[in-house]
Amino acid sequence: MNTRAWWRFPALLTRTCRVPRGPGLWETLALLSPGVAPTAVQMAGKKGCPALCPLDENDLEEQFVKGHGPGGQATNKTSNCVVLKHMPSGIVVKCHQTRSVDQNRKLARKILQEKVDVFYNGEKSPVYKEKREAQKKKQERKKRTKETLEKKKLLKELRESSENVTEKRTADSD
Repeated sequence: MNTRAWWRFPALLTRTCRVPRGPGLWETLALLSPGVAPTAVQMAGKKGCPALCPLDENDLEEQFVKGHGPGGQATNKTSNCVVLKHMPSGIVVKCHQTRSVDQNRKLARKILQEKVDVFYNGEKSPVYKEKREAQKKKQERKKRTKETLEKKKLLKELRESSENVTEKRTADSD
């Protein structure tokens, strides 16, 4: 983690102190509140959520537009679809997963935060790494399924050929 990342967190969680390391060498260390070890979960603020780049509300442009999709008049007439644009990167996210504007706003921010993190960090982003792992697992499952189907097909062919051979032997012996 770079030194800029340490200053992104609230001042209440961090404090700085100078510790001597040899003659005349000083380093600034960021320490969390006493007795608590720093973890990625603490830094992210949620369980299972990796530490992502924080979004500045001043960099966001938020719009509420009419909904779309199934649901008829209830969704098509209400403006509960949230469109968020991150001005520095130009990334636009449209969220209409629920009927609630508040929930859509939260979901849109979460999605935008993940996309911005992937945009700036690329392959080093925890979100990108998780998606790559999920893709690899899916490919492995597909490969295993394909192999299993091939084995079943081969077994079926062997069974049919052995039945044909036994039928010919019984016919020849008669």
